[in-house]
Amino acid sequence: MSYLMKPNLILLPGLLNDARLWQHQADRLMEIANVSVADLTQSDTIAGLAADVLEQAPTGMFAMGGLSMGGYVALEIMRQAPERISALALIDTSARPDTEEASANRHRLIELAQNDFAAVPRDLMQKLLYPPHLDDHGIVACVTEMAAAVGKDAFIRQQHAIMHRIDSRPTLARIDCPTLLLCGREDKVTPVDVHEEMAALIPRATLTIVEHCGHLSALEKPEAVTEALRNLLQARPR
Repeated sequence: MSYLMKPNLILLPGLLNDARLWQHQADRLMEIANVSVADLTQSDTIAGLAADVLEQAPTGMFAMGGLSMGGYVALEIMRQAPERISALALIDTSARPDTEEASANRHRLIELAQNDFAAVPRDLMQKLLYPPHLDDHGIVACVTEMAAAVGKDAFIRQQHAIMHRIDSRPTLARIDCPTLLLCGREDKVTPVDVHEEMAALIPRATLTIVEHCGHLSALEKPEAVTEALRNLLQARPR
């Protein structure tokens, strides 16, 4: 397959994540797609982050996958420029707005970050990973290193963006491209029922549940996520 025939695939990281979240997928899918990872550190609204991605994106149509916060941004891109998207993956994410409890916890984490930023990824780790993966030094180190690279200021911008996101459920029925919904069975942040809700509302959605996996499926079960994205890229386009 020639370079020009490959589709473009843009992957969107989650909170405190960078391109390392998607390293396995980028490496394994490069034979069938031109893969890039967006920078989601500059704006403090979901709409602004979506505009940032569209500015970074190649011309024409592209496939897109977002995990967690990246999924919130992907849903906003589907509102801003739906004609640009050939296929969509929503991974360990939600179409719902933040709850009062979640927003209160974000404010707590912002305060913690201002006093001891290194404590933030340690605080988050228990919710992010399937419990046995807390003993996987490679995964834990990757999460910690990504957080350090993103840094305190970008983390605070991201938290403000996330807590003020809108309810995306009313616009899900407008999504008319092939759509993958994927969730770790043990995801405590955006659990399976949230993905089932989206699957029922998006016309061309398929749902994949990954066993023995938490919220960071691209890191925790990289082969399963890569295979699901490969199948999406090879699906019949709209």
